[in-house]
Amino acid sequence: MTNLVFSFDEMWEKILACDRTYDGFFFTAVKTTKIYCRPSCRSRKPKKINVEFYLAISQAEEAGYRACKRCQPEAEHSPLEGMVRQMISFLVNHYKQNLTLEDISSHIGVSPFYLERLFKQETQETPRAYLEKIRIDKAAFLLKSTAMTNLDICYEVGFQSPSNFYRVFRRMKKCTPNKYRNQVSQEAGI
Repeated sequence: MTNLVFSFDEMWEKILACDRTYDGFFFTAVKTTKIYCRPSCRSRKPKKINVEFYLAISQAEEAGYRACKRCQPEAEHSPLEGMVRQMISFLVNHYKQNLTLEDISSHIGVSPFYLERLFKQETQETPRAYLEKIRIDKAAFLLKSTAMTNLDICYEVGFQSPSNFYRVFRRMKKCTPNKYRNQVSQEAGI
């Protein structure tokens, strides 16, 4: 598996959304219960201060955590889930590039048609929509944490045109990038 780099806040957002597409990429450990779970676990969400993240089950177990009985993170994944995880890993690590379905499928080693059908079956999204979601999540993070201009962020996260960036951002976040940045600043009291 490719070594993915997620920030604490990105992983926290994934567990709040119970995003099953990140299962196997990292594990959530709760300090108060000494249990680790998949990101998609439907158990009650812990307080943020009580959470640690691990990239491997062995790391969580070495730290003294046991597997959740509800989501069973130690259970084997199917080969098809492994292929989808491989594709997600590729998308997360190459989201800045101008990717086509053919680029992704040649990396995975299956036909574009089969890959798209499998991906949609497992995630309920097309690879293109999933890639846009990754880019918008990264853009939102940059809007919150940097002073970069919207145009710089647009190109930094892999969009080829500002108009497409603004259209997709507005559709997913229900506001413009400027309004999003202002809302985040107001919530933080800045």
